Amino acid sequence: MAQPESLAELLNGRRAAVDASLPPIGFVAGYLIGDSSIWAGVGAAVAFALALSVWRMRRGDKPRAVVIGLLGVCVAGLIALGTGRAENFFLLQLLSNAASALLWIVSIVVRWPLLGIVVGTVLKQRTRWRRDPALVKAYSRGSWVWVGQYVVRVAVFVPLYEAGRVAELGIARVLLSWPLVAACLAVSWWVIRRNLPEGHPGLRHPRIPDQATAVRATA
Repeated sequence: MAQPESLAELLNGRRAAVDASLPPIGFVAGYLIGDSSIWAGVGAAVAFALALSVWRMRRGDKPRAVVIGLLGVCVAGLIALGTGRAENFFLLQLLSNAASALLWIVSIVVRWPLLGIVVGTVLKQRTRWRRDPALVKAYSRGSWVWVGQYVVRVAVFVPLYEAGRVAELGIARVLLSWPLVAACLAVSWWVIRRNLPEGHPGLRHPRIPDQATAVRATA
């Protein structure tokens, strides 16, 4: 591979996973300390999310990304309060993981693997990567690792959600955030590298067949 970056560096996976972990920690802590009070849990979660948002803004993060993260926590809190069920704080996360697994599978089937779309967007390539058959194949196989990540979460969350195990849901949310994301990034990066042919210039430099043919013809 020509470029030194890993997927974790390109996609900033550690930060996203940390952001996803802190509000649920706050919710569970507030819920338990408040003697099973949903209001206390939601208040703590929103407080964590607000503190995190302020910190992100001061570090220069894009306001839209910060607001979306805060909005997600607020919506989860409203669902829990509106239904009177603390476990519903995690319902949005459960549904989003199920939907994500389905979306990633569809993207692979139609040969627009989401991993390629995400990395291509980060690298400002638009759709150039799709003109490289080797990259499309590598991204497709790497995307299956991400499907597995979402399936694992759903498989763990569903029985805990149905049993109303709030504390366990919070623990699972944390354990299946950064550790699972880190493993997913590492494994999918390995899969991509393994499936790119020897001599391929790497993710930053899609090798377009017509260009390669032209180079050989003039050599």
